[in-house]
Amino acid sequence: MQRRSFLRHAAVGGAATTALAAPAIVGAQPAVRWRCTSGFPKSLDTIYGAAEFVAKRVSEITTGKFQISVHAAGELVPMPQAADAVAQGTFECSHTAAFYYVGKDPTWAFGSTIPFGLNFRQFNAWWLHGGGEAAFNEFLKPQGMFNIIAGNTGAQMGGWFRKEINGPDDMKGLKFRIPGLGGRIMERIGAVPQQIPGGDIYPALEKGTIDAAEWVGPYDDEKLGFNKVAKFYYYPGFWEGGASLGFLVNQKAYDALPKDYQAALTAAAHEANAWMMAKYDAQNPAALRRLVAAGAQLRAFPRPVMEAAYKGAQEVYKELSATNPQFKRLYDQYLTFQREQVGWFRVTENTFDDFMANVKRQA
Repeated sequence: MQRRSFLRHAAVGGAATTALAAPAIVGAQPAVRWRCTSGFPKSLDTIYGAAEFVAKRVSEITTGKFQISVHAAGELVPMPQAADAVAQGTFECSHTAAFYYVGKDPTWAFGSTIPFGLNFRQFNAWWLHGGGEAAFNEFLKPQGMFNIIAGNTGAQMGGWFRKEINGPDDMKGLKFRIPGLGGRIMERIGAVPQQIPGGDIYPALEKGTIDAAEWVGPYDDEKLGFNKVAKFYYYPGFWEGGASLGFLVNQKAYDALPKDYQAALTAAAHEANAWMMAKYDAQNPAALRRLVAAGAQLRAFPRPVMEAAYKGAQEVYKELSATNPQFKRLYDQYLTFQREQVGWFRVTENTFDDFMANVKRQA
């Protein structure tokens, strides 16, 4: 009896010791404060909100020990300088679209999307299981950074135009706000690409400084009021068939984190990757209906425009591959993966989607 009593009390005591020790271990973890500059304005609760989502989840996972303050585009540094600021350690991370930095090197585009590239699901497959993450971060490594996927817009709209587009000739001389390699492709069919931050697009369209602008899709475009200054709303945004957003992270700052903080950051970013896409999918249909009801003229890009752009894209990729070994390395891998994905999606996903689109249109 005495032995059983001793064992029972020892077990209770051991459990109590464990219960007391756990909070002490958590409490021993350091308090860490990071700053994150977003590539987007605060008014956009989904694309900007994804960074806030990550910050909130990281804080929750680490019981408040790891805090990330999120700052709107331009608050800490002008958006085009964010990547350099992260590389230099001015602040620890930036939530942005990697293709904003193709002016530094066109290889940056593979961290987000290229014209006529992978859709959301295909990009995730390439990034997580097709070698994309390793290949892109190998490119970033000499710059002292790496990228964690943390959001996606899905296939974007083609944008707002002040005049109707009936064919490739209507693109000639058109001053079009469009970032990344999409701008180079538009140049091939005669448009004049303009690099303008999101917050400056509306006044540029209103004043006629530009003739057209793309942003993301109905939910964000409605918030920014583009339908008030340009009535023709084109689709699809073939230069952004699945634009991935990510956290550019300073490698030294990341290496200084406790391992569980590193895991918390990655887990929160990956959760945001699903959260952002789901929110856009939930919000875009109703937003599109409201825009059309308010007078937006919904138009599909004429096929000759898309074919001319596709031809231009292949020319650009060939030229870049011939002169930029880093671009060629990622492009060859990306293209091989895309061929497999497009073939697979054609078998069942596309067939199912086409059928459902037809039956729901008749319902």
